[in-house]
Amino acid sequence: MPSYRKNILDIAPYQPGKPISEVKREKGLTDVIKLASNENPLGPSPKAVAALQQSLGSLHIYPDGSCFELRQALAKRLGVDPMELIFGNGSDEVIKMLGLTFLEPGDEVLTCEPTFSEYAYAAHLMGARFKSLALKDYAFDLEALLTAIGPKTKMVFICNPNNPTGAYVNKSAVEDFLAGVPHHVLVVFDEAYYEYVTAEDYPDTIRYVREGRNVVVLRTFSKIYGLAGLRIGYGIAPGHIAQLVRRVREPFNVNAAAQIAALAALEDEEHVRRSRELNEAGKAWLYLELEKLGLEYVPSQTNFIFVDLKQDSQVVYQRLLDRGIIARSGGVFGCPNWLRVSIGTEEENCRLIEALAEVLER
Repeated sequence: MPSYRKNILDIAPYQPGKPISEVKREKGLTDVIKLASNENPLGPSPKAVAALQQSLGSLHIYPDGSCFELRQALAKRLGVDPMELIFGNGSDEVIKMLGLTFLEPGDEVLTCEPTFSEYAYAAHLMGARFKSLALKDYAFDLEALLTAIGPKTKMVFICNPNNPTGAYVNKSAVEDFLAGVPHHVLVVFDEAYYEYVTAEDYPDTIRYVREGRNVVVLRTFSKIYGLAGLRIGYGIAPGHIAQLVRRVREPFNVNAAAQIAALAALEDEEHVRRSRELNEAGKAWLYLELEKLGLEYVPSQTNFIFVDLKQDSQVVYQRLLDRGIIARSGGVFGCPNWLRVSIGTEEENCRLIEALAEVLER
């Protein structure tokens, strides 16, 4: 056996939500719904689907490596310089690119947990030390993170709103945190669920990019835009950060179909509006129904709800699978009594509550 980098043994392989096809095979079911991966229950933008259909005849051509058209449109939408955008095969690739660019053995990466596992992946991949702190009120504890920053701290990841809890840190907390962060530290705000946020005191983190601070903001087309299957996300960073990250980008890392669909989805404001409205209505209804079942939950700024079952969630997860419902067991996040459920269509939400009532004997 050839020698290998020992630090890769620190990497825990990512555990995604079960695919519908797998559950159908394993359980012998024909009707399965997935409320595990926070996908848009309305599906992709109709404009994106139409654009993709029109482009199928050109799939033999390599994609635009610079994502030029999407870059121009998105920069205009966000009010940033086009070269301040970093595109990736999902925003998780941008996380990896940041690790490749800035992390070296001996560096330290800070975050809070439970949260998205790819921050730990980027740290371990590069042989950096990964240090996590506890959440505070289910959101990131920015005061504790600021206190924990030391001379070897290179990067701080802040998932806001946080996955899997759905809680957020407000503008005031972010302002106080950034005021104390040393200049040698890169702060990364992961805002995958930004488009679902309704809180009026949610921070405008792109402002810090415009000011040239050492801040990167991550967003994605996988959630509200409904393009999870095409894998496209992006980072927004000041020019002095973005130009370094581009050096580690692989050629043609964002495929042509993803670029075409993302550009069309970006312009489909009606689909985004309908997606938000469906999510807010579904969230409010699920809150009431969960309360009727005597279940506590974390108020969410996302398209999912983190529910405290007060019992082993893996058992409940398996029993839901038997009924053709894929949720997300909290065990993967280190929260064995919790269940994360995506907000679905009205029909899907009703089916979930009926199944939970049956499984929990409520």
